[in-house]
Amino acid sequence: MLKAKILFVGPCESGKTVLANFLTESSDITEYSPTQGVRFESCWPALMKDAHGVVIVFNADIPSHRKEMEMWYSCFVQQQSLQDTQCMLIAHHKPGSGDDKGSLSLSPPLNKLKLVHSNLEDDPEEIRMEFIKYLKSIINSMSESRDREEMSIMT
Repeated sequence: MLKAKILFVGPCESGKTVLANFLTESSDITEYSPTQGVRFESCWPALMKDAHGVVIVFNADIPSHRKEMEMWYSCFVQQQSLQDTQCMLIAHHKPGSGDDKGSLSLSPPLNKLKLVHSNLEDDPEEIRMEFIKYLKSIINSMSESRDREEMSIMT
């Protein structure tokens, strides 16, 4: 069985913890309780080591989050030589914030990435299904890479 290391990164108070817990079914969604933000850039290389994918979570209602996304993409995707298919953007809408999916335009290179809107109040299963599709593509890529490596050893 293949194990994939998927990083959830993004600005403080974007919804990373609640989404990760929901997607792994680690906890029930009851009320928002902020995680203590940690930004120790010196630890990032250790976190990124052997990562197979990156999920960048942001709150589309906060303008500074949109500006920060390019930094997260640069550090966790480009500098790690990950493919764009190994990255997923989640525009997380917190309870009561509304769900304005239509007004979000992203600049290059972010506009090439898979963008999914999440609203755990209104449609929690939509984000779960999108994440499962993303995870399956990561696992397929890992499997193909392993197969190529095994074939090169045998020939």
